[in-house]
Amino acid sequence: MRRFACWLLDTGPILVLAVIAGAGSFTHIRDTAADHGQTGWMSWAVAVCIDLTCVMAARERQRDKKTDRPRRSWISWPVLVLSGGVVLSLAANLAQAVPTAWGWITAATPAGAFLIAVSMLERRAANPRPEPSPAIVPVLAVQDEQQDGPAPALLDYARRVADEHHAKHGKPITRDALRSRLGVSNQLASDLLATLRTA
Repeated sequence: MRRFACWLLDTGPILVLAVIAGAGSFTHIRDTAADHGQTGWMSWAVAVCIDLTCVMAARERQRDKKTDRPRRSWISWPVLVLSGGVVLSLAANLAQAVPTAWGWITAATPAGAFLIAVSMLERRAANPRPEPSPAIVPVLAVQDEQQDGPAPALLDYARRVADEHHAKHGKPITRDALRSRLGVSNQLASDLLATLRTA
């Protein structure tokens, strides 16, 4: 319950911003579509398509980063789709504005706020808070001077961490990632990794 409350306090404001800004942007897009011949349910469909395209493209960018998908150029397909959605959303918002500088700024605010909220949620999902290492790890990391290799308990824990990493990311864990998760030295992380690879 406490964890949910912390998550709500941390993420709640961004979700509220996303909902309110999305509703404002959605309304401008729907009205613009209706003004240009897409009446009835079609105006709603156009608004849904544009807003959801932005969300979908942002999530796809995040997925590409998580899977280390190689890119052939500086711009990827999700970035291109997101850019197109942003342009259409801003154009629809500006089309509904009073033709003054403040009219354009206030009309563009919902679209801008919606995109900022989506990018913040994407950023948080791509860089979650690191899980604290269990308190037993520093104790396990203390090596007996007469012992050859890492302690068995630490080796078992390192094996579980490496297996979880492989299951989640589809590739073997690196020394730096193992060192960060276990809170051990570079040398000990290298020893653990070498032992795991030869086991």
